[in-house]
Order: sequence, then C-alpha cells, then structure tokens
Amino acid sequence: MPSENLRWETLQALKNSPKGNITFDPYWSERGEPILSGCKEPLSLSPHSGVILERLCALPLQKASFLGSSSGDSSPGLSEDIFTSLSSTGSIPDLNARRTPSLKTEREQTVSDEARDEDPEEDVSEFSCPASLPSISLLSPKAMETAGQIIRFAAEQQNKAKMALRLRQEMQEKLVAEVAEVASEQLKRFEEFMELKQRQEFQSMRDMLNRETKESIGRQEKLKEEQRHRLKILNLRLREAEQQRLREAEHERLRQSDGRERLRNLNTIQEEILQLNQLLEPSTQTRSDLPPASLSCFSTRGNQLCSQLSEVVRKTAEGEFPSVEDMTMSERALHEMRALIRLMQEEVAKAQEKKEQDEEEQGRKQVELQVQQEVQKKAVETAKEKAKRKGLQNSAEESTLKWFRELQEAAARCQEALQQLNCPKDAQTKKLKLELQKAASIPVSQISSNSGSQLREIFDKIDKLLSGRGLVSGGRTISTSQHPQGLDFVSYKLAEKFVKQGEEEVASHHEAAFPIAMVAAGVWELHPRVGDLILAHLHKKCPYAVPHYPPMKEGTTVEDYQRIIGYRVDDSGVEGQDSFLKRMSGMIRLYAALIQLRWPYGSKQGSAPHGLNHGWRWLAQMLNMEPLADITATLLFDFLEVCGHALMRQYQSQFWKLILLLKEEYFPRIEAVTSSGQMGSVIRLKHFLETSLQSRQIRPPKGQLNSAFWSS
Repeated sequence: MPSENLRWETLQALKNSPKGNITFDPYWSERGEPILSGCKEPLSLSPHSGVILERLCALPLQKASFLGSSSGDSSPGLSEDIFTSLSSTGSIPDLNARRTPSLKTEREQTVSDEARDEDPEEDVSEFSCPASLPSISLLSPKAMETAGQIIRFAAEQQNKAKMALRLRQEMQEKLVAEVAEVASEQLKRFEEFMELKQRQEFQSMRDMLNRETKESIGRQEKLKEEQRHRLKILNLRLREAEQQRLREAEHERLRQSDGRERLRNLNTIQEEILQLNQLLEPSTQTRSDLPPASLSCFSTRGNQLCSQLSEVVRKTAEGEFPSVEDMTMSERALHEMRALIRLMQEEVAKAQEKKEQDEEEQGRKQVELQVQQEVQKKAVETAKEKAKRKGLQNSAEESTLKWFRELQEAAARCQEALQQLNCPKDAQTKKLKLELQKAASIPVSQISSNSGSQLREIFDKIDKLLSGRGLVSGGRTISTSQHPQGLDFVSYKLAEKFVKQGEEEVASHHEAAFPIAMVAAGVWELHPRVGDLILAHLHKKCPYAVPHYPPMKEGTTVEDYQRIIGYRVDDSGVEGQDSFLKRMSGMIRLYAALIQLRWPYGSKQGSAPHGLNHGWRWLAQMLNMEPLADITATLLFDFLEVCGHALMRQYQSQFWKLILLLKEEYFPRIEAVTSSGQMGSVIRLKHFLETSLQSRQIRPPKGQLNSAFWSS
C-alpha cells in the first residue's frame, strides 16, 4: 500500500524535525520529574503579543484615565496600577516592546514557540492568572466588562488549548498504536517469511539428502551388480581356464601316449632294420655267392638307411618324441630295407643257382649261357613287377611325375615373367597391380550356393576380365590390356585364389566345393591356361593330388621337406596335424568336384578339360602306392565321398572291382601303418567301404548343384 511505502520516509522526516531532536532522559521517572520537564524553557511572549495587548488595553486605559480625571476620584492612578501589576506579572508586555530589539536569539524564539505548542496549558496560565492579579476595583462597568472579556477569552483559549492538546495526544497515541500495530504485523510477516524460508531450506536440504541417499543407494546397487557381473565373468573365465587346462592336459597326455607309442614303434623298427642290416654284411658264404659290386651296393644302401633312422633316433634321445613324419620316414626305410633283403636273397638264390648250373653244365655251349642270362634278366623283371603288385611302390609313375614337373615349370616361368608387376617401381604400376589383384580375387571370394544367377554373374565378370574387356571395379574400369603382363598376372592370381578357396573355404564348409569347382571348370574350359595354373598351384600345396609322395633328398632340412609335402612352416613352428589334414581334405574335395563338373552354359562339344578319367587315374595310382599313416585314409575317404557316385556311374563294374580291391587288399595295409591315435579317418573309410559294398550304391554328395539351382 502507498502508506506502507511512505512509512519509513515519514519516520525519517519526524526524526529530522526540531521535535525529533528533543533529548530524552530515561531516568526522569526515578528523579520524580514530569515527562516533559526536560523540554521546558523560560517562557516568553511572542513579539506579536504586544500588539494584541496594546489593542486590548488601549481602550480601558483611556477610559480609566478619562474617568479618573473627570471624576476627580481618589483613585487617580488606577490605570497605572493595573498596567504596573500586569507588567510585573508578565501578562502585559511593554508597549514599546515592538520597537526594542528582542534579546533572544532566533533559535530561542523558535524553541519557545515549539514549547508553547507542546504545552499550551502553561501559555494559557501565563496569559490568564487572575489569582496573581491584584484585586482592583473597577469603577466603570465598561472596564469590568473588558476585564471579564479578557478573563473569558483567556478561559476559552485555555479550554481550546486543552481540547487541542487532548486531541493531539489522542492522535499521537492512535498514530503510535497504528505504527506499533503495523510494525508488529510486519514483524510477524517477517518472522513468518523467515520461518517459511527456513522450512523451504530445510525441505530442500531434506530433498537433497534424500536424493543423494537414493543416488548413493543406486550407485551401491550398480556397484554390487557390476561386482556380481565381474564375479560371474571371472568364474566363467576360471571355468574356461580350468577346462582349457584339462583339455591341454588331456591333449598332452594323448600326445605323450602317442609319442611313447611312436617311440616304441621306432625302437622296434630300428631293431628290425639293424637286424636286417646285419644280413647285408659280407660273410664267407655271401662273398662266395655274390659278386663284390652287388654286395657293396646292398651294404652301402643298408648303411644309408640305418643312418637316416639314427638321425630320427638321435632327436628322441634329446627328450623329444618322434613325429608322424619321422615315423613315416622310418617305415619307408624299413620297407626299403626289407626290399633290399629280398633282392639280396634273390640275388643269392640266383647266384647259387648259377653256380650249380655252372658245375652241372660246364660243357654247355656259349649259346646256352646267353639263354641263361636272358632267363636271369626276365626273372629280375618279374621280381620287380611282383614287388610292384604287392604295393611296394613309393612314388608315382614316371609319366605322372613328368606331367607334374611340366606343370610346376610352367607356373615358375609364369611367375618369373611377372617380375615387373610383382615388384612395381612406380606408383601407377603399383596401383594397377592392386586393382588387377582385387578384380581377380573379389569375384572368387563371392562365390556361393545362393542362386544360379549370382554364380553366372560372377563367371561373366571373370570371363570378361580374362578376355581383355573392361571391368568396373571400385568405380574404375580395369582391363588386362593396360599392362603387357596384365593377362598373365590375372591368370596366375585367379588360379591361386581358386586353390586358396579350396584350402580354406571348402575345408571349413564341404558343400562349397561344388559352386567353386563349377566356376573353375567354366573358366578352365574357356581359358585352358588358367586350368593348368590351377593344377600347378594345387599340386604344389597338396602333392597328394598328383598323387606323389616327395622323397627327402640329401641336404634338405626338415622344415624344407615339411613344406614340400604340404605342411605350413613359419616362425612359430609347424602347423598341427589336424590343421594339415583339414587343408589337404579341402583341396582334394575341390579337385574331386572339379573333375566331374562342366559349365552348363558352355560348349558341349568335345570332352571336358579335366574329366573323370583323371579321377580314375588318381585312384588307381593311389592304390599302387604304399599307404601313409593318417593322410592316405583321409584323402581316399574325401575323394570317394565327393567323386565316388560319378565314378560309379561312369565305370560301373570296373569301379566296384577297384573298391573291392581297396577293401580287401589295400585297407589292411592302411591299418598296418596306422597307430591307435590316428584311427578316426581309418574308421570313416572302413564304414564308407562296407556301406557301399553292401548296398552296391554310393549316394550323391551333399551340395551338388541341381537344375533347380540354375533356375533360381
């Protein structure tokens, strides 16, 4: 409200007023003084009171003088007496007071006026004090009327002053009460405001504490949940570590068991070889029966075999177990030693026979001697053929090895011709090399069995690239004609990628062999050089696809020989047997799918570039070679599972004869060279052969592409 806004300004104005500067003595009540005693000053009439008294007293004085002089009464100084008495009491001022300067200062007059305003009763009493006036006797009624009027006026003024003072006191008390009430209300409002503020602060503090408590509880719950999660993960890791430790322990136990078994077999082989080598030592009987050259040849070869075996045994003396390769080499040495003994025995028998014939037929002619020599030669050839029929052949036929070497030499020449692209010297050639490599590798990586249209689209991309036409790759048009070696480079990388897909993709997903082999067969049919490079890469990574068991030549390190026979060897060592068999299986499955497929949209005239006859040749040569532990059973099973149905339909009864030969004569040889820890592949092959021979049927392989696939 406006009055409330002006309240403090009003109080400030009152404080600065003359009345607000009045000093207050708090001890006035103890001294018995009135409340306004300290505010009183000597009373004095205002300078203007003289004029009023002069006007009031002029007429009676004149009349009194007039009466005194005219009547000659005995009271001639009445007026003077009255004036004197009034002057002595201070009620009537000097008539000449207006002309005399006031002795009081201006401030004293102001304080006197304010005092008279505060206590009008005293002023009235000063003006009207009839008791102090001397009793006079008015001789004139007019004078008495005037005196009465003066007295009545003084009384009226006194009553008015009392009434004004009372009203002013009431107003002051009312104002003080109102101010006190307003101050009390303001104090109450202020106290309520402070209490409200305290309650709000207390409520906000309590809300903040509750919020912090909830947040703290939430953080504690979150920490507990994280702790439980970490404990769960830790327990899982501990269990996994324990399971891993158990697996490693079991693996180590099996490895130790297999190693000890191989060590026992190695010791047995060494003992047998040493015993057989003693038979090759020259004696009196053999020296007389055999010529020194033949005897020296047998003895030298026997010593070489013993030395090879001693190298293997020397590694076992250092605390290592013989590996599968060592056992394979040892078994080969044993077979060769046995072959040497048989040959020596045959030579001894032949020598004895010849000696007996010489003693009995000393008189025969030279012609009979020549005939005998011819018979001797035929007997040697017959023995060799017999040894071959018994499966003692350790390498492929000479024609097959010649074909294998020609493919490897062609691939090596192609790689040497790509020296400029393989080692680019400028940035542009390097960029072109990367783009050509991507254009050749990416389509092969995208081959899948989703739909025939997608497979045909991939084949068209590869065919366009090999035909020298432009192919859009990575937003740019790539062509083999951009570099003189571009076509050779793409052909080499494409063949390498096909074999790598068999090594990795087919090894993990057997059904992937058919779509990859289908595209490879189509490319082979239109671009025969790519097919030769595919065979070269396949034979290099998997020599068993020839089939060929590369011998270990003198001066060749163990690591190099392991690379030659297909193992991966790097800084961390030689890959495990399981990984090796898995890769070999993938590549043999790709080869088995490749020889039975032909691109459905190509030319049907003429024979396939690499048909089933090569599959029949591979299977026949595998059965003419001495089996190897683990690898032979694995490859035969994978090949027959993928290609057996096609060979059965092509060769019919001849195929079943070959399968029967495999079951009855070749399979026991596989079991003989297989240890107890390598029986998985042997069991699978045995089950496959028994099931096939029993039902006289081989089921089509899984993943084969039918007509519905090409219509999708």
